Amino acid sequence: MRVSLFITCYNDTLFPETGKAVVRVLERLGHTVDFPAGQTCCGQMHWNTGYQEEALPLLRRFVEQFRHAEAVVSPSTSCIAMMKDHYPLMAERLKDEKLKAEVAALLPKVWEFSQFLTQKLGLEDVGAYYPHRVTYHASCHGLRSLHVGDGPMKLLRAVRGIDLVEIENLEQCCGFGGTFAIKNAEVSSAMLAEKVRGVLNTRAEAVTGCDNSCLMHIGGALHRERTGVRPVHIAEILASEEGG
Repeated sequence: MRVSLFITCYNDTLFPETGKAVVRVLERLGHTVDFPAGQTCCGQMHWNTGYQEEALPLLRRFVEQFRHAEAVVSPSTSCIAMMKDHYPLMAERLKDEKLKAEVAALLPKVWEFSQFLTQKLGLEDVGAYYPHRVTYHASCHGLRSLHVGDGPMKLLRAVRGIDLVEIENLEQCCGFGGTFAIKNAEVSSAMLAEKVRGVLNTRAEAVTGCDNSCLMHIGGALHRERTGVRPVHIAEILASEEGG
């Protein structure tokens, strides 16, 4: 299958290794990966902070870049949730019947990375090896909007060498929520403290998840407290191989 990678703007800027890992996993599985060079932001930052008019052109751009894709894969639950939840509403707001039809045709081919592996391809074991103690954080967008379920945990359990420890209160938010962490800093910090306590209680070497925005938030606290626990996107774990 030819898979088009939508890397998202913050992964491209801050976490490029995640995109490289996605490509390694998909190519290992025998798929061809392309990268439409004109891609930019999905519009989530604009839409969620009240700049909705400014987000509308980004919908058109996404459709222009990916309209011919066989499948679109992104390592971000929040960006995929933005598209699934709001792109039809945005197209309706633009009153463009052609765009509405294109969005309706494209969205079923758009996948969050772990869901693409487990639900589209029907896989759990992707041939990974990661000999470390790891705990998994379920991001809110993946859990409540995309309903990824236990798909990520199934992928992790199949990794050879891993010591996977489930965190307490798995469904509890880390407190990031994009601008929520800025506008409601005290509440966000309290939620983050509980999540970090849960991570540390597992005695994990690394905390993983399907969204680097949550992992950035959690990882910042872990770093400030000098815990030695590192955030690692699930794609990077799944891309690891024995001897690699």
